Amino acid sequence: MAKTIKKKNATVRYYTKPKDYLYMALVHILCAVSVICIMIPLIYVVAASFSSPKALLSGQVFLLPVDFTLRGYKMLLHHELLVTGFCNSLLYTVVGTVINLVMTVLAAYPLSRKDLAIRNPIMLLFTFTMLFNGGMIPTYILIKNLGMLDSIWALVVPTSISVWNLIITRTYFQSTIPGEVQESASVDGCDDFTFLIKIAIPLAKPILAVNVLLYAVGHWNSYFNKMMYLSTNTKFPLQLVLREILVNMGTAGMTLDVTKQLEMQETKYLLQYSSIIVGSVPVMLLYPFVQKYFVKGIMVGAIKG
Repeated sequence: MAKTIKKKNATVRYYTKPKDYLYMALVHILCAVSVICIMIPLIYVVAASFSSPKALLSGQVFLLPVDFTLRGYKMLLHHELLVTGFCNSLLYTVVGTVINLVMTVLAAYPLSRKDLAIRNPIMLLFTFTMLFNGGMIPTYILIKNLGMLDSIWALVVPTSISVWNLIITRTYFQSTIPGEVQESASVDGCDDFTFLIKIAIPLAKPILAVNVLLYAVGHWNSYFNKMMYLSTNTKFPLQLVLREILVNMGTAGMTLDVTKQLEMQETKYLLQYSSIIVGSVPVMLLYPFVQKYFVKGIMVGAIKG
């Protein structure tokens, strides 16, 4: 049986029975196995991106690079549209995340207030959209009729709010801001908008950081919508630029002789792994800045609904 002893700034758990130690050992083993299963593919991709094409095709690469080379990265970085694609992805991600954050907060805060009489019907309408939507073709026709095709607005307006993020943000407001605080603020003459800006949002930094991470990763990794709504290659995000590089390399190799086709295929394999790293690094660099808020925001936002 585990005994819990509360100290001044921490809670310490002491395990007194053998089955408690066995349980914790099992938990640690399962966690270690999970980490290994996740890390091995990641390490393999990194190693493959620095290995020679022949080593990749021959299956020599596992956890360490073989015949170390930067050939894949040099080919990607010298492509004329790579920098443009990166800037486009950054623009779409920043603008989309800002819109998402504003819309989520403006929807979640009123829905967290008990004095909003129709909050349950409104929440039901939001939840309904998680189960049913208009479909791909009607959505495309709507975007076209609104004149948003081949523009940033086709990418950020239809996805301006995530119901899941709305739910956890609303729950966070309910859990961390007591009704007494709102009542005291209203007595002092603080209106709802001022309370939201000066009190609610500063207290909601953890859940806002979670929203930033989730929305930013979603925009950065978004692929299908951008492929469907964008037609000008100078507006392509990084993911579509990387796809174009691989597709063009595959079609160009069809007109070559057998030897050249084999070399082209080897290079294509190398570029696939290099493009994965190039597309993933920016998002990986974002996580350390919001890591300290992430667990707290998710846990508090999901405990009570």
